[in-house]
Amino acid sequence: MRLHVPTPLRWSDLDAYGHVNNARMLSLLEEARIQAFWVSDDIAEHAAGATTAVIDASPGTRTLTLIARQEVEYLAPIPYHRTPLDIELWISQLGGASFDVCYEVYSPDGVAPRVLYTRAATTIVLTDAQSGKPRRMTPDERAAWSPYLGERVAFRRR
Repeated sequence: MRLHVPTPLRWSDLDAYGHVNNARMLSLLEEARIQAFWVSDDIAEHAAGATTAVIDASPGTRTLTLIARQEVEYLAPIPYHRTPLDIELWISQLGGASFDVCYEVYSPDGVAPRVLYTRAATTIVLTDAQSGKPRRMTPDERAAWSPYLGERVAFRRR
């Protein structure tokens, strides 16, 4: 099962060539990831399947998340769209204190033909805010994320 996170583009995401800048892609993936996995009073809406939003993002939280690894494969330039991109997310691995999030970035819902622009993967480590050390995934986190377990993202050029 995958989450579908509609993620809008900003004009500033484009570069001089008129498509989404490669560095901005990491920000778009981050936006989708926050909608899918973090919960806070400040975040009013979550992605479809918001049962995955279980990481506390409130000020003073006891858990911090660190990015241990990211890999991005750009398949086609992303032009500006007024409607949100469809970013699909799923989890390929649940470890003791880390998990791998996989992404496929598609053209907006309803745009034909549907175009796959980018594939990516991020390894996230859950850490204790006070000690800075990795902390074990809770049973609630594991239960929320297990339904979204799937195969690792299939990069073309490995």
